[in-house]
Amino acid sequence: MKPLLGQSLEELTDWVKGQGQPAYRGKQLHQWIYERYARNLTEITVFSKAWRAEVAEVAVGRSQLHFRSVAPDGTIKYLLRLTDGSIIEAVGIPTVKRLTVCVSSQVGCPMACDFCATGKGGFLRNLETHEIVDQVLTVQEDFGQRVSNIVFMGMGEPLLNAPNVVKAVRSLNQDIGIGQRSITVSTVGIPGQIRRLGDEKLQITLAVSLHASNQQLRETLIPSAQKYPLKTLIDECYDYVHVTGRRISFEYILLAGLNDLPHHAGELAEMVGGFQSHVNLIPYNPISEVDYQRPSDHQIQDFVDELKKRNVAVSVRYSRGLEKDAACGQLRAQKLAD
Repeated sequence: MKPLLGQSLEELTDWVKGQGQPAYRGKQLHQWIYERYARNLTEITVFSKAWRAEVAEVAVGRSQLHFRSVAPDGTIKYLLRLTDGSIIEAVGIPTVKRLTVCVSSQVGCPMACDFCATGKGGFLRNLETHEIVDQVLTVQEDFGQRVSNIVFMGMGEPLLNAPNVVKAVRSLNQDIGIGQRSITVSTVGIPGQIRRLGDEKLQITLAVSLHASNQQLRETLIPSAQKYPLKTLIDECYDYVHVTGRRISFEYILLAGLNDLPHHAGELAEMVGGFQSHVNLIPYNPISEVDYQRPSDHQIQDFVDELKKRNVAVSVRYSRGLEKDAACGQLRAQKLAD
């Protein structure tokens, strides 16, 4: 049977009833998994010893902590070992008022974006629903406080694992109590998948990683862009806003001298204008495999000013965890087994 983590109260209740237990055991099981972080059923002391022995081999679905590193700013990177031996990364990002978790959706990533460390290590498989939910519970348990926000910006392309990502979003919302509007799913764009995600009628924030203001430049940075023209991508984004009523965030990594010039800002403004959107600029976080450079603060501000002149809503995201390779674009598979 599939692991218990990621299943709803109703599903867990049906399972315990199928085991010959009373229905109220379902609520107890749900509380012990999602609130008390039970890793196996033998820990659940409200169950009889006899039944615990019977179901001792049933998998809850928790990972094992492989490695944990803390950056000076308090950001914590977790390497989590899954049951098949694969290792993934999750990041806990604390602020005064929030605890955000950056979660992975795949082991590795097949998109091979040139500026991103994760894609340099290749792709192994999609994560199951419980393996996604587990990352949030791991961070919440370790910090000893409730997670307030979740961003699907870790390893992998979420919309290539859309069924499990959608199930995980519903579980994080209904079982852990995180509002859908506090959950962000990031994608570089997979043909047809943004429309399909819109049909789910979730109230999440969709973040679309553009990283370029024209098709030619985007193909240089993101190989998959050859199969997905910017016009088609933007059309899907427009449909998503129309169906969901939710604003889209466009992610744009600033690479010095490559995509951060005034004419790039003009092209970007023309592309994302006309519907409910917001541009999130991310100064490049360095990785060892390529020699892209981070723009100066002056260059970043010039780009912001150009967008504002064209009435584009814009902000700059300075990534946390830079010193521990936990920042945006720095998560990598080849380091995980060290």
